[in-house]
Amino acid sequence: MSCCAGGGAPASGGAAVADAYRPSPGAAVRKGQVRIPGGTVAMGDTFGEGDPADGEQPVHAVALAPYWMDETAVTNQAFARFVRETGHVTEAEELGVSPVFHLAVRAHPRDVLHPVVGLPWWWAVRGADWRHPAGPLSSVDQLPHHPVVHVTWRDADAYCRWAGKRLPTEAEWEHAARGGLVGARFPWGDEPTERGAWRLNIFQGDFPLHNTAEDGHPTTAPVRSYRPNGHGLWNTVGNVWEWCADWFSPTEYADRALAADLPVADPRGPRSGEQRVMRGGSYLCHDSYCRRYRVAARSSSTPDSASANVGFRCANDDPIPAARPAPTKEPR
Repeated sequence: MSCCAGGGAPASGGAAVADAYRPSPGAAVRKGQVRIPGGTVAMGDTFGEGDPADGEQPVHAVALAPYWMDETAVTNQAFARFVRETGHVTEAEELGVSPVFHLAVRAHPRDVLHPVVGLPWWWAVRGADWRHPAGPLSSVDQLPHHPVVHVTWRDADAYCRWAGKRLPTEAEWEHAARGGLVGARFPWGDEPTERGAWRLNIFQGDFPLHNTAEDGHPTTAPVRSYRPNGHGLWNTVGNVWEWCADWFSPTEYADRALAADLPVADPRGPRSGEQRVMRGGSYLCHDSYCRRYRVAARSSSTPDSASANVGFRCANDDPIPAARPAPTKEPR
């Protein structure tokens, strides 16, 4: 996991991971989604601010067909319905322990087991799961419209199968998250605030010791907080990390740029790997340590990892895709 995501230990025993689910056109459900226009778009970090190990450069062009994306991250309320109808047990529940940020823990001392290796601000908490995001003394009963957390990539994929949706590719996620802006740091521009007000949910204060919560939220915020981007999507940066369909490779962008002069059409990442892509940053991102709340920022984790700040949103193919425009050179 990255600096501001927990989950240093896997949530299960590491069973084989299937390819990401993609519903057939007849099975796809687009309720709660908006149509994202296709085209040839630039992908990557135009400012050179990312950690080189994350592989956010070079900026390169990809050609995307139109597709659909959830307006928000999947909520506790929606995930609860999935669990009621399917009996799904998350991997964190099976394991019985999941990471919680130390300032947010709500558990008896006996259930706070140990700090996560290399990330001492995360604690392994017995009984932390999607129903109890801060530990067994917490509950989602008063958080129906907050994003579900403590879900692994496999849990997210299982939800998609039930909902008639799929996880977005990394390219789809970035294009949709930008909201129509080209090369900006955030979906609204280059600064995290506008007229002195925060536009996203990240950590303010002295990380990791004191969170002033100037943005109004010490942990997760409701999924329709702040304002939507130009495509009508809410909270595409900050709040919670979002799983993508792709396997992660730090050289993926460089490989694409070298592969051909023309943009890659609808890229889906490497064919295999050890970690899946996560995007968007979370309520724990802070300039002093982790600036992965930029729209171009990349991170990853093993598909059986879970933590208190990782969730997901769903996507879908367009039922009648418009003809993809002829690829052009990288947009400038």
